[in-house]
Amino acid sequence: MAEATAILELKDINRCYESASVLNGVSLSINTGDSVAIVGPSGCGKSTLLNIIGALDKPDNGSCTFGGKNIAGLNEEDLARFRNTSVGFIFQAHHLLPQCTVLENVLIPTLVTKTDAAFRDRAMQLLDRVGLADRANDMPGKLSGGECQRVAVVRALINKPRLLLADEPTGSLSRSGAIALTDLLLDLNRDEGMTLIVVTHALSVAQKMERVYRLDDGVLSDYTGGDV
Repeated sequence: MAEATAILELKDINRCYESASVLNGVSLSINTGDSVAIVGPSGCGKSTLLNIIGALDKPDNGSCTFGGKNIAGLNEEDLARFRNTSVGFIFQAHHLLPQCTVLENVLIPTLVTKTDAAFRDRAMQLLDRVGLADRANDMPGKLSGGECQRVAVVRALINKPRLLLADEPTGSLSRSGAIALTDLLLDLNRDEGMTLIVVTHALSVAQKMERVYRLDDGVLSDYTGGDV
């Protein structure tokens, strides 16, 4: 059996906003292809941690290493390239552009480089995978909340990211919709070979992941049960 390879290494991450300490010495190692959930009470720093992993924020100190490179030390141009090519983001709100079709929304991340036939083919294949190929030319206003969130998943995957970050992706969905979306993310995690990190308040979502951590008072630890 091949030895697991760490794709992400956090060491002693600290983050403060004004006088409030949000993350206190967070360390974490995640292997390629892992599925990981981070749970914890509101305001505990889960989104801040995810933003640091995805290079949307920087730690005050400590290192965040992705693929052997400390992303906190990259310049703005390299950070933008990293975010666009290596990371896919999914949020609780789908953030689809209402004036663009489903297909156009999916292709937005490719505009930084160049939209070509290969990207369009991948977009249609992914839309087919999530059951929305026949809605490619529809506007988001014609879709349900769950369908919009599935489009957001496809958009996050269009550039074949190595890491998919999902911040409360099921928060606005019904229980059945949340389960369906979680199962979809795990199927894609397996089939696309990407690493998946999900921040969630839903224990039913978290327990489907291979590993679950709890963040509380800025400290990350293994989740051992109880409230999330």
